[in-house]
Amino acid sequence: MKTCYQCQREVLIQDRVGRRDTCPGCGVDLRCCRNCTFYDPHYASACREPHSDTVLNKEAGNFCDFFSFIERQAQPSVAAPPETAAPSARARLEALFKKKS
Repeated sequence: MKTCYQCQREVLIQDRVGRRDTCPGCGVDLRCCRNCTFYDPHYASACREPHSDTVLNKEAGNFCDFFSFIERQAQPSVAAPPETAAPSARARLEALFKKKS
């Protein structure tokens, strides 16, 4: 699934990503190093493609010929804990640290 690096919103693009294409959720440039398959901050110039030109701003749209939109796994949503669990957890915590008389 293609998702924006900034807001993790799914991006529905079938064709190539253009330099001026932006995320419908947060408005950042989609054709940027942060959304590329080759982006890796541990490599020189933060790119695993050895023949690419150096891009200074990794979050700005660029004209890199090697750009390939990365396919990320869907992020599981974090469910809120049930409200009944909070009082019992607090009660157990208070019982644990209760002062002895």
